[in-house]
Amino acid sequence: MSSAIYKNMRNHPQFKELVQKRSRFAWTLAVIVLVLFYGFVLTVAFNPTALGQPIAEGSKFTVGVVLELFLFVLFWVLTAYYVRRANTEFDALNQKIIRDAAKGGK
Repeated sequence: MSSAIYKNMRNHPQFKELVQKRSRFAWTLAVIVLVLFYGFVLTVAFNPTALGQPIAEGSKFTVGVVLELFLFVLFWVLTAYYVRRANTEFDALNQKIIRDAAKGGK
């Protein structure tokens, strides 16, 4: 693509919308993941006995194991959610911006 097309893309009003939406969404997911992950790590570091408690009387599973499995699954679900939204909403908007920029208009 030529520099004129790139300039048209950057000046497209929906480009700013795309960047803003994608950034806000990515940062929101990143904060969720980081808070949960480091919260778990800090709990392991400063209160390991809380995570070592069995989830039920006589159970082999502890709170820590169940919580970590939950976090593992949640992180995969959040990743799938990001990919789904990126492949639908963000890619559609991106393609529209590219088409409009190639035509030289908005």
